[in-house]
Amino acid sequence: MGLRIGVDIGGSFTDFAVFNEASGQLHSLKVFSRPDDPGQEVLHGVQELVKRYGIDPADIEYFTHGTTVGVNAVVQKKGAKLGLITNRYFEDVLALGRLKTPDMYSLHSLRPEPLVARENVFGIDGRLDAAGKELAPIEPQRVLDAVAGLRDSGCEGVVIALLHAYRNPEHEKQVQALIEAAVPGFFVCCSSDVWPTIREFERTQTAVIGAYVQPRVSHYLGALQQALTQAGVTAELKVTKSNGGVMSAERGKAECVQMILSGTASGVMGAAWVARQCGRENVMSLDIGGTTADVALIVNGEAQYDTGEYIGDYQIHIPSVSVTSIGDGGGSVARVDEFGVLKVGPESAGSTPGPVCYGRGGTQPTITDAFVSLGILGQATLGYNAVNVDVAAAKAAIGSLADRLGQSIEATAEAIINVSVSGMYAGISRLVSRFGIDPRAFSLMPFGGAGPMMACYLARAMHMREVLVPLTPGVLSALGGLVADVKNDFVRIIYGDLSADSLPHLEAEYQQLEQQAREWLSHEVSDASQGQFSLSAEMRYKGQSFEIATPLQREDLASGDLSALREAFHAQHHHLYAYSDRDAQIQVVSLRLVVSMPTPKPQLEPLPHSDAAPIPAEHIDVWMSGRYLTVPLYQREQLAGGQSFTGPAVITQSDTTVAVLPDFRARVDALGNLILTDLTHTA
Repeated sequence: MGLRIGVDIGGSFTDFAVFNEASGQLHSLKVFSRPDDPGQEVLHGVQELVKRYGIDPADIEYFTHGTTVGVNAVVQKKGAKLGLITNRYFEDVLALGRLKTPDMYSLHSLRPEPLVARENVFGIDGRLDAAGKELAPIEPQRVLDAVAGLRDSGCEGVVIALLHAYRNPEHEKQVQALIEAAVPGFFVCCSSDVWPTIREFERTQTAVIGAYVQPRVSHYLGALQQALTQAGVTAELKVTKSNGGVMSAERGKAECVQMILSGTASGVMGAAWVARQCGRENVMSLDIGGTTADVALIVNGEAQYDTGEYIGDYQIHIPSVSVTSIGDGGGSVARVDEFGVLKVGPESAGSTPGPVCYGRGGTQPTITDAFVSLGILGQATLGYNAVNVDVAAAKAAIGSLADRLGQSIEATAEAIINVSVSGMYAGISRLVSRFGIDPRAFSLMPFGGAGPMMACYLARAMHMREVLVPLTPGVLSALGGLVADVKNDFVRIIYGDLSADSLPHLEAEYQQLEQQAREWLSHEVSDASQGQFSLSAEMRYKGQSFEIATPLQREDLASGDLSALREAFHAQHHHLYAYSDRDAQIQVVSLRLVVSMPTPKPQLEPLPHSDAAPIPAEHIDVWMSGRYLTVPLYQREQLAGGQSFTGPAVITQSDTTVAVLPDFRARVDALGNLILTDLTHTA
């Protein structure tokens, strides 16, 4: 039994969670991220782990990490220069999209420019019908002409996205073979290999995003593999995936699109694991790092999934943990606009130069500087002694805004927090509406470096009664990589009515999906016999434009229980829309199969128990609720299971700071989680 390490690379810090399987100890660490040289933060962290905890890199048996390299490439538009080959007369598929504007209420709202320039899009002859049958063959010369145009434009690769390739990939494969024969080594990506689903724009967009980040992600993973080997780490590098699972780095090089949202997904998986440990079924996770606040739902102990998540300005249509990202991270910059209105984000100071209080060259006031100005931060070092807080510098930065607003530094700092909370409220409202839930029935679980500071403010605004702060919230995303299972999604387009006549076809398609899933799993793990399978279908009432994911029971499909399959969809539709039509015909758009293999999970030891009142390290003056209050300052490491106290208070620990507002009751559970209950909440 050796060491298992999970790493999460964020905008400001890179977090490490280390689990010693022999001793049961769980260690954590934060180091500054290196957006200028991705990967170096991981090597630095391994070296620090050796110094702090005396670990031997050779004892590391499992090493997984989530990365934002792919996301950053899309957001910063620093990916590969690509071409696109599609059917003739469909060259504008990316530009047309769905004819939706990002902001339906703004006359000036513009859609982002496609990641492939229009002059690098080439239409070719050849056509399949909706059933995948050939109507017209591929014309080789048109393909070769397109390749010549791509090379003349300096393209580094090409995406092939042809009509109805989800039914029959043969035309895409023919074009790929022609290109590879003409230009050996040229990067070629087929949409049918990325995510073979219906709807041309969504499939093309997803394939383009995957190809856009592929060279950068592949190079990053290769360099990291070499560096870890040089550091003495012999464990195979794993990467977390957008769907909350893990896969090998080697597979990640080829399937970059599957790991593009790995960082945000890791946090949600860590939150779901903690929720289950605490016996909480319904939890809203709140991950606030340096750049964004990411919110997700855990319902009945399971993270919620969806397609169509945004990466910057672009939607990617693969199954992923459903996360709403809001531009209100700890490093989000506050400003006063030309109309004298206070605004916060989405611009972030990141880790370089970072908030003003970090003393790393930052000059723009941030949310972190606001908390320092309130006295909540600055009572201890941050990020495992990585930062010594400069209180005077933070107040000076906030003071520049206070002068323009004509109010005190403290009032301005509190206003910055309130503005950021209002932005989160708006984003969360969209999320809860999509899943049809009442946030008042959920516990809020904050993590990330800034999450526990903001949690009580947001919970009160959302009328949520309970806040659950994990034992090590600052590194929960890294812990999520440790507890994530090996996992992958498979899809098969059906696009037919749900009827007795269609059941044999559905069963045959499922059998093919299961075979494909077993083959995938056998390449990822040594023993695939314990693989678990989860079946769902995208279904809709006939005539509807969009479908909803509906969990199905494998035995219902195997036995041909049509009524049970129909009832599953009616119940799901009623849950989301409070309406169902049991007389209507149902269509099955696709079958989806998720295969997973559980990984070993840490077994947390209970904290020592105490019925005595906790003893504060000192009392400090902080600004809360519009005035200065003298509040106790507790050290998280000194709190025992069973202890409790009433806010206001501030709790410091190595990886974060917890702000407990007035009228919140704090209690430490047996595993060290901090339960904050809003005493002003009424059911």
